[in-house]
Amino acid sequence: METTPGTCPVRIALVVLLLLLGATCRLGGAMTREERQRLRNQVIEMFDHAYQNYMDHAYPADELMPLTCRGRVRGLEPSRGDVDDALGKFSLTLIDTLDTLVLLNKPVEFEKAVRKVLRDVRLDNDIVVSVFETNIRVLGGLLGGHSMAVMLKEQGTHMSWYRDELLAMAKDLGLRLLPAFNTSSGLPYPRVNLRHGVRSPEARTGTETDTCTACAGTIILEFAALSRFTGDPVFEEHARRALDFLWEKRQRNSNLVGTTINIHSGEWVRRDSGVGAGIDSYYEYLLKAYILLGDERFLERFNTHYASIMKYISQPPLLLDVHIHKPLLTARTWMDSLLAFFPGLQVLKGDIRPAIETHEMLYQVTKKHNFLPEAFTTDFRVHWAQHPLRPEFAESTYFLYKATGDPYYLEVGRTVLENLNRFARVPCGFAAMKDVRTGSHEDRMDSFFLAEMFKYLFLLFADPEDLPFDVEDYIFTTEAHLLPLSLSTANTTYTLAVSNHTLGESSLSDTDDSNFDWSCPNTQLLFPDPSFPQSIREPVRSAVDKSCPRPAPPSDGGSAGRPPLRARDFMANNPEHLELLKRMGVSLIHLKDGRVQLVQHATQAFSAVDAEDGLRFMQEMIELSSQQQKEQLPPRAVQIVSHPFFGRVVLTAGPAQFGTDLSKSHRGVQGYVALSEPYSGCSELSNAAVVAGHIALLQRGQCMFAEKARNIQKAGAIGGIVIDDNEGSSSDTAPLFQMAGDGRSTDDITIPLLFLFHKEGNIVLEALREYREVEVLLSDRARDRAAIFKGKALPSYILESSGESERTEEEDCSAEDRETVAPPHSTDTDQSSAGTVEEHQSTGHEGDQRQEAEGQGSQEADPVVAEDSSSQSIDSLLADWKEDLEAFQQMEKDEL
Repeated sequence: METTPGTCPVRIALVVLLLLLGATCRLGGAMTREERQRLRNQVIEMFDHAYQNYMDHAYPADELMPLTCRGRVRGLEPSRGDVDDALGKFSLTLIDTLDTLVLLNKPVEFEKAVRKVLRDVRLDNDIVVSVFETNIRVLGGLLGGHSMAVMLKEQGTHMSWYRDELLAMAKDLGLRLLPAFNTSSGLPYPRVNLRHGVRSPEARTGTETDTCTACAGTIILEFAALSRFTGDPVFEEHARRALDFLWEKRQRNSNLVGTTINIHSGEWVRRDSGVGAGIDSYYEYLLKAYILLGDERFLERFNTHYASIMKYISQPPLLLDVHIHKPLLTARTWMDSLLAFFPGLQVLKGDIRPAIETHEMLYQVTKKHNFLPEAFTTDFRVHWAQHPLRPEFAESTYFLYKATGDPYYLEVGRTVLENLNRFARVPCGFAAMKDVRTGSHEDRMDSFFLAEMFKYLFLLFADPEDLPFDVEDYIFTTEAHLLPLSLSTANTTYTLAVSNHTLGESSLSDTDDSNFDWSCPNTQLLFPDPSFPQSIREPVRSAVDKSCPRPAPPSDGGSAGRPPLRARDFMANNPEHLELLKRMGVSLIHLKDGRVQLVQHATQAFSAVDAEDGLRFMQEMIELSSQQQKEQLPPRAVQIVSHPFFGRVVLTAGPAQFGTDLSKSHRGVQGYVALSEPYSGCSELSNAAVVAGHIALLQRGQCMFAEKARNIQKAGAIGGIVIDDNEGSSSDTAPLFQMAGDGRSTDDITIPLLFLFHKEGNIVLEALREYREVEVLLSDRARDRAAIFKGKALPSYILESSGESERTEEEDCSAEDRETVAPPHSTDTDQSSAGTVEEHQSTGHEGDQRQEAEGQGSQEADPVVAEDSSSQSIDSLLADWKEDLEAFQQMEKDEL
């Protein structure tokens, strides 16, 4: 099996490559077999406590309420909103637990449970349920139970009476879910009435327009298994159609999918993309569908997505959401606990290093709060304090132990067990945590706790002889239900026909075949030497836990006696600071788009002390940037209002930390643009008479942003637009930043200054070149025409040229207000001032590569006059701009 090569670069937005191979914290020794057996037995005892209390106090209700020792019946308890859509009055917890009973060597209890399900459970209830939850929990539970019943019957010890009754129930349920797929796109409605289907007057559902990507993309395993068990292709066909549609709707540049999609039009409603809530199991099911069904299309799609995940979302050890149209722009600064499944999926992929890193980060967060908070920030503080006893972290722990054989993961499992018993165990079961900070409980014990948590913990501590069957013959669904791999060869004739009319080869022509070079799903031992994963974990532990003591300084000179460099004191142009970075194994890299990345290779540090100083410096830089991020201003807009644009072109611009605050200006600043001479704006303007009363256009570089603003203000400009000199830069590939001051008071600057990347700035320059007079509006958001022309009648030439006199205000190009976290500031100067490097975005310190002679400014060619004849036409630029505008508007809605 091939895995990620050891030389494969591991990306983090800050690019903190932490390889502290000589860390000082030590791990315990290997766990004895007797201790593993004790913990295995403890898992069984805990399961019995939870299961028996459900049966005694809740059955036949869907779930147990462990604080009040009674069952949760939908309609009899106060509504919890969407959470209750999992409840369908079909004894959810019992069905979800069937195959767990077999895995934990309880075949007698399994047989009793199956008889109860067949006797008591009805599926024709007049109740609206979640298609997604019912599929993974109930349909998956029935199929897993059927698989176990068939296996036990074949062994000849139990279930001799079984005649596929659970499978018949599964098909009945599948038919009740099928009406949800009656859409033009093939994506299912998010809810269905078990008795009346969708859209009928009695159904009380079918008006929804949106569903989450995971909701529509986590169907294939259960539906394909149902088709192959029964020989009826209709279920697999519908699941494949939904997956095909999601694949078609991926963002073609980033190859990412959004979180929420319109089931009718296929438009992305939420365009943030990650591996947590809303998307998680879509990626999981692409890979597992390949494993179960053997269709390489699913592997190709997974590999394409995975490459983009590792390029944009994975910032080891973090996994942060991005915008699908602007994948370099982080969409949020916190993570949700559902992403804890991802290291386990990476094990199946064969990409172990990032799996170890992310899992270790999650473990350290768990140790800080006893459980994984439902969401936590990039500096590992609680964002949402609940913890509903989710099993994803235990799942990844099991898969990493299988992959590495490292006893460390047995200790992780022990921690999970101890925390459950210490903090979640109550007399009537296990209660979810309402707040991990206070230890308060919530009166809920979700069915997935019995379906998943105890499976993975039991497998973690069990020896092969403890298992009633070989788990390698099965695949786990996202709810940990067991489906036999033998289904890949069952009833395949119709499957081939389905494959032939799915996506053509052309849709996959852009797949990078190199992805297959290191992809081989496997859970077998990958690293016989446990020291390898340990070496990856150590720096992550230090970064999150900060528990390692600082070693005594060496006695051989070097950095002994010198206080370590602190992030708040760092100056990129200070030679002494750069030398200290080098000693700590930290490199300063200037990117083409003006951002700066810090990279740490601890093995290149001069000493262990220097390496640890470097680690502390990087962590401080992350925290300092996180603090600054909270103070960022939202992006601004440059709107071209003159002929022939008339306000229809809106360019996303970065704000300045000085000058007029456009968010407090109702009308913004409107005026004609004029090129500054010199174009850099770094000295007194020679064409002050031309610039006076205009909005000055300047080029980035050679001096501070504040100095440019002062020079054009002195010349009489009413505003300024700084255009990036980095050819090809664009707001759709690089995060915006705030233009910073020059370290002294900027109260004297009273005009607005905005920043445009090269692509957007070139639209303004092209317009100026073609039309000579270009009027723009600088504002906090796009304005409609009535606002631009201040309530006056639109000029006749506008109506004649546009042919749109009947357009309504709603149809005009406008954008809503929004608040978003902008990237940190950038200082544009020869002498880079002190600043910080943002973890996911940029401070954009510009160093040596921007050092040019001050006198060269007057020799610069006029960028409009000297425009190359091969430059893009205005039509081409506007075509490029259209998608940017749509993404900009959608991002505003997402933030709101």
